[in-house]
Amino acid sequence: MNLRTASIVALAALGSIGLAGCKSAGDIVVQQGVGITALRSVCPAVGIAEHTGDVTLFSPASATTADAMDLTAVITNVRSTCNDTGAEVRSDATFDIQALRRNTEGARTVELTYFGTVLRGGDAVIAKRLRTVTLQFADGQARASATGTAGALIDRAEATLPADIRERITRTREAGDDDAAVDPLTLPNVRAALARANFELLVGFQLTDAQLQYNATR
Repeated sequence: MNLRTASIVALAALGSIGLAGCKSAGDIVVQQGVGITALRSVCPAVGIAEHTGDVTLFSPASATTADAMDLTAVITNVRSTCNDTGAEVRSDATFDIQALRRNTEGARTVELTYFGTVLRGGDAVIAKRLRTVTLQFADGQARASATGTAGALIDRAEATLPADIRERITRTREAGDDDAAVDPLTLPNVRAALARANFELLVGFQLTDAQLQYNATR
């Protein structure tokens, strides 16, 4: 199996990224923009940021062809824990980094930089931290792995829907009411409140512009 094929297999093994979090009573979650379907947690959803879950190194660095691939690495097996018992919600993510190199001659050490970022409302970055992971390849070894971690600390009050918005969403509507046919989740103030209370902890490799473009367009 060549490096490109092995890399594709490794990436395919990631599957779809399921955003993980813990549930606690007292809030709601919406699905596909219609209705109330389940409990909504104040814990942030955890996952991999789009186009940053893998990195490819080339030799020479300016190349982007398959025969110039030097090393590939992927983030996989993202796990999370969340403590939402206090005024501050603490979420921690742990994940594996698996790497594959083309040339197995000699021992080699590779350092890769990854990030953990906290988003609010889907697009507002409220925190970001960079960390470095070290991969150790033994002589003759094609694969290496390491573990990465990231965390988020969120004000519980900011992740909780205001009481008036909760009441607006959950209030029972009777036939004949002026707003009986209006989905409250379509109202601008409700949608804005849901966005403000939505937090995510996302991880990924810290890529150059060229690496990000490669991931997005291949």
